[in-house]
Amino acid sequence: MGSKKKEAKKKPLDKMTAKELREEAKEIPEISGVHGMNKPELISAIKKARGIEEEVGKSADATVREIKVKIREMKAKREAAIKAEDAKMSAVYRSRIIRLKKKTRRAA
Repeated sequence: MGSKKKEAKKKPLDKMTAKELREEAKEIPEISGVHGMNKPELISAIKKARGIEEEVGKSADATVREIKVKIREMKAKREAAIKAEDAKMSAVYRSRIIRLKKKTRRAA
């Protein structure tokens, strides 16, 4: 009788830990690479497999990853400007990198 109550009262996906989400995702055969996923990726994969529509909104984790890619690009451009002895552009890239780093801190 206790097991029926447990099944009826499952936690919402957003409230589950990453470990619990991995256990849920392992039971779904369509999802592969469970151990390499983080919590937001697991939630979206489980929702997709169950046919639950996700609310449209920015995922903070995805934006942080995108911003970090931009930071790496800016660092490469800054290094090229330093090698070309272009002080003005290296300063511009430096300020852009600082601004992007602040965005990652806010997003996290």
